[in-house]
This record gives sequence, structure tokens and C-alpha cells, in this order.
Amino acid sequence: MIEALLRAATFASLVAILAFAEWRRPRNPTAPDRRHRWPVNFTLGVINVVAVRVLMPWVAVDAAHWSELHRTGLLRLTGASPMLGALLGFMLLDLAVYTQHLVSHRLPLLWRLHRLHHTDLVLDVSSAVRFHPLEILLSMAFKTGVVLLLGVSAETVIAFEIALSAFALFTHANLAFPIPVDQALRSLFVTPDMHKIHHSVERAEHDRNFGFQFSVWDRLFGTYLARGANPPARIRLGLREFRSPAEQRLPALLLQPLR
Repeated sequence: MIEALLRAATFASLVAILAFAEWRRPRNPTAPDRRHRWPVNFTLGVINVVAVRVLMPWVAVDAAHWSELHRTGLLRLTGASPMLGALLGFMLLDLAVYTQHLVSHRLPLLWRLHRLHHTDLVLDVSSAVRFHPLEILLSMAFKTGVVLLLGVSAETVIAFEIALSAFALFTHANLAFPIPVDQALRSLFVTPDMHKIHHSVERAEHDRNFGFQFSVWDRLFGTYLARGANPPARIRLGLREFRSPAEQRLPALLLQPLR
């Protein structure tokens, strides 16, 4: 319960801070269209939270507690100190999420679920929660399995989940950073301009930059793209086949995997 309240408080605070920052320094001043998009995107977010709470009573943090109780997991076999184990666990969880994201673009069945996230014609802080409930359930099941395999501590899992949510909000935000600042940040972290390329309508661009938090995985595995064909403010977002207003409504989005 405390973990859930902490995540909720962090999420609400960051939404407010980033929404204000988007208003003060937007990458694309004409883009937000909050009146139509925010109700849809945040309703999807609420549906996803409820789906996980109702349908998955055993999630990643529960798996971590079980692993600690039974002293299981690959990290414990290494004999690493608690601090080193926490660092390795955090980074390996991030690598796992990167891998899952890449596979979601490669396998047609998973792409049917993930493409809902890419149908947003505008990017802002609300885009961070625009996912299909089935994808969120599969993602949580995958993370739970990874936690069991590695034996990541509960504290590390909580910290990772909070950081993952925070970076999802940050990287989707409609924020403008000076080029030198963006370059400095993306030497380690994913930035909004870097992630915006991933949401390009061009397949060669949206199949790059899969990282959520750290840019190292894209650089290491050859999926990094520094610049798209257009500058960030002029990147055409979304998918070609889902651009009409009817396709952006909540019922159509929930039924989209069947299309």
C-alpha cells in the first residue's frame, strides 16, 4: 500500500510539473490538443492500473518479496554486496524492458498491442500512459518473471518502477531543450527529442531508440538514431493507418488489436 501511494504521489506531482514545463517551454507550441487527447489517454491509464490491481494480485514487488524470503535468484548466487546487487538489478531490469520494447516492434502479435501507443498524433506528458491494457498486463507478467529469475530486492523493484514511470512521463513530454543540453543528457539518459524519433510515422525511425531510461542500450545494440530526417518540432508522429478522429476514440483504441 505504501509503495502504491508513493508511486501515485510521484506520478501526480510529475504530471503537474511537466505539464507546466510544457506550457512554458514547448517543443511544438501548436501540438498539445489536450481537450481531446487527455481524457482518452488518462482514461487508458486508469483502466491499466485497475486491470493490474484486479487481474494480477501478484506483481513484480510481490515476486521480489517472495524471492527474498526464499533466497532465490541469480543475483544472490553471485555473492554481490547489497549495494552492487541493487545496481545490477536496476540495470538488468532496464535492459529487460528495453528488450521487451524491441521485441514488441518485431513480433506481429505483440505489435498489434503496442501500436496503440504509437497512434497518438501528438506527444506530451499524457502519451506516457497511452497503452493497451493487454500490453500492460503482459509487461507486468514479464517483469515479474525477470524479478524472480534475478532475485532483485523489493526496494530495487520499487525504485525501478518509480524511475520507469518518471522517465516515461519525461521522455514523452513536449519539452524543448537547447541542443547542447540535450546532447549532454542523452550521453546517459533518454531525452524527449531522442524518444520523439521513436514515435515518427516513418518505420525506419520508429524502429529505433527503444530505451526508456538509459541511452546505453540503444548505443550498445545498434538501435540508436541521433537525428531523424526532420528536426524534432517537425517530425510527423503516429501511424499512417490510424489517423482519423474516429480511430482516436477510446472504444476504437481498445478494439484496435482486433483490426
